[in-house]
Amino acid sequence: MNKAIEILQKYWKHDAFREPQEAIITSVIDGKDTFALMPTGGGKSICFQVPAMMQDGICLVISPLIALMRDQVQNLQGKGIKAIALTGGIHQDEIIDLLDNCQFGNYKFLYLSPERLQNDWILERIKSLPINLIAIDEAHCVSQWGHDFRPAYLKIAQLKELFPKVPFLALTASATSRVKEDIITQLKLDNPQVFSKSFYRENIAYMVFETEDKLHLLQQILHKNSEPSIIYVTNRKSCSETVFQLENMGFKATFYHGGLSSKDKEKQMQLWMEEKVQVMVATNAFGMGIDKANVKTIIHLHLPQNLENYYQETGRAGRNGEKAFAILLNNPSDIFHAESQFISILPDKPFLNLVFSKLCSFLQIAYGEGIDEQFGFNLNQFCSKYNFPTLKTYNALQFLDRQGIITLSQEFSEKISLQFTIPSKEVIRYMSLNPNDEEIMLTILRTYPGIYDMQTAFNPILIAKKANTNEVAVVTLLQKLKEKQIVDLIARNNDAKITFNEVREDERTINRVSKYLEAQNKLKIEQLQAVLHYSKDDKTCKQKLLMQYFGETIKKDCGVCSYCISKNKKKSNPDDLSEKIIALLKIQDFNSRDIQKLTKFPKDDVIFALQNLLEKDTISIKSNNLYSLK
Repeated sequence: MNKAIEILQKYWKHDAFREPQEAIITSVIDGKDTFALMPTGGGKSICFQVPAMMQDGICLVISPLIALMRDQVQNLQGKGIKAIALTGGIHQDEIIDLLDNCQFGNYKFLYLSPERLQNDWILERIKSLPINLIAIDEAHCVSQWGHDFRPAYLKIAQLKELFPKVPFLALTASATSRVKEDIITQLKLDNPQVFSKSFYRENIAYMVFETEDKLHLLQQILHKNSEPSIIYVTNRKSCSETVFQLENMGFKATFYHGGLSSKDKEKQMQLWMEEKVQVMVATNAFGMGIDKANVKTIIHLHLPQNLENYYQETGRAGRNGEKAFAILLNNPSDIFHAESQFISILPDKPFLNLVFSKLCSFLQIAYGEGIDEQFGFNLNQFCSKYNFPTLKTYNALQFLDRQGIITLSQEFSEKISLQFTIPSKEVIRYMSLNPNDEEIMLTILRTYPGIYDMQTAFNPILIAKKANTNEVAVVTLLQKLKEKQIVDLIARNNDAKITFNEVREDERTINRVSKYLEAQNKLKIEQLQAVLHYSKDDKTCKQKLLMQYFGETIKKDCGVCSYCISKNKKKSNPDDLSEKIIALLKIQDFNSRDIQKLTKFPKDDVIFALQNLLEKDTISIKSNNLYSLK
């Protein structure tokens, strides 16, 4: 392995491999099919990049993540390594030129999406390339039991027939035992070497806290741990709202989500990476390729969609090996919100049929036509025209994209982005002088609290509905504000591109893929149930619960999670606590939070003691939620 170490040192500036990278590389170099299950942060890309550099020829990398492909190609090119990615939106003539470069230009890596394998002429061109390794990233996508199944992945197995002597390397960061076996079967891996790095993270304390006041607990956590933190939320609006609340509490914070421009994403990222702010508030769009070693705390303000995502996101803490925290905050209403966020927006077959039919009408595609045609597309206009719920419709379009029926550009943002360029007091002054504009402007400010700080994705249809007016009135006002240099306005004609990959056949098309839709919907419900079980189970070590989900068994409790700490904590004496509460209330009236803070007893014990004292008629509670001695 001397050559492998030399390549690692020369291009990646590391002196040694992480476990089990070296064993995986050896397996690949020996020409064996290999399966690698490596949790996030384990260095999966090294496992195919190093062996590809050790041999003549080119490594074919199949990945569904366009942004990750671009990122890896840029990184390789920055190291002086020739790499190409065949991402969406590239014209056929350009693809031919790129493949010519691969064949005759001494390139080492060719990245492409699995959907590209559905083009017979691309397959023919790939056949003539000197392929030395085929790496399948995000390999769980090949399994119907995986959390992001894509039927196009099933086509990868045909590469076995084209390259019978070339080793396959299947890589994933999250897969249950069932998914692992399915990957091996679907990719037709030949007696593969299997490497599964344990999911156990001994330096991460997994905490679940139930609280009615998440912001108060958040404040305590961030004060106690002042190192870099990530707070995950489930939508873009929560990003800006949470940053606003954190800044009011004195924390430096910024946010990141898929609706930001590339420039703003880079700016926000650098603020956090350079520790000019402590907290990054983000949707799950944040995290890919992030390798910041000293992240101390990962906090989920809302229930995650599944434990696969949760594990990957929490795995961004403690990469320096020091103790770190993965904290999930929930309250009873979160279950309802999670079901409405993740389950009620799942499209069923009739809705999928309707969306596809209306999409064809919207884009004026005749029956039997449309293949390879590309269209500009605005999601809000489409949903408004047919009165479709936006998130459910977007999920239906994403499903059609994953099935390869259409290709939907993933750079989704609203049609307009907007930023106020004058101070808030000047905006208030303008409204007082222009009362006819006040209602729309107040609606904008309430809906987008971060609109003073940066260009903000803006939905005129939503604002029109909230302000009881029409879209024309909103857009007219924006133009007026732009002319007066009150706002910086960027308007786009479309927010996405849609390419049809096959002819329009309406129900025949949907009938073909509906079985996958039903299976995926069932899986998503099961996955959310697993999240609810993890959050509610107060009789099992949290690390054990995660390991069980991923098919691992650990005998000992971790000793550091919220369950283990509560189990090991000495039980407080109820009489002692009651006496302390009575002594405090002799001084003045207090609310439950202040009583907990002053007595330093656990929250549940304080609530129990207060209930007992109320039942005994020793104390009373006033209308302002203060407790008082009778």
